[in-house]
Amino acid sequence: MKSVCVYCGSASGNSPAFASLARNLAAQLVEHKLDLVYGGGDVGLMKVIADEVMRLGGHVTGVIPQALFDREVGHPALSKLHVVNNMHERKALMAELSDGFIAMPGGLGTLEELFEMFTWLQLGFHHKPLGLLNIDGYYDHLLSFLDHAVGAGFMKAEHNALLIKETDSSLLLQRMQHFENAINGYRAEITKN
Repeated sequence: MKSVCVYCGSASGNSPAFASLARNLAAQLVEHKLDLVYGGGDVGLMKVIADEVMRLGGHVTGVIPQALFDREVGHPALSKLHVVNNMHERKALMAELSDGFIAMPGGLGTLEELFEMFTWLQLGFHHKPLGLLNIDGYYDHLLSFLDHAVGAGFMKAEHNALLIKETDSSLLLQRMQHFENAINGYRAEITKN
């Protein structure tokens, strides 16, 4: 991996643990010499992680639709900022520029991006590691629901296992860097069926 796309909130959330997580992940990205790719915003957790990666000397690429940029929520001081026509172009370019994906706490946009990459991974449209950082129990109910979906027969356990779930950003990045072994096993399973 050379670059990681981080999906996170355009709000900061109610707990200081969320901003702390963003700064910690930023430090881990820089320590591992991984570039940050994100939604280009200058608000919420998006701003926190981008500012911290930049402060620590890392490289940050933002991708933002023109409509959001025009509302003055685009970050003014990134290493590189792509202004695109719409959300579809934004997500496609972020995926193209990234070697892996991490979802931190966020709202509907974060969930949509997470599940799109999760679906594409399950279907074999990409073979990049996908991680979920669950801080302060933020994603506990979502993880329970995924287990419920498996139990109800709408999701296979091996697909659920493709999502790398951690509460610690250092452990998450380590597991993502070793993802190739897991995905190779999954590819072998697909070719059998």
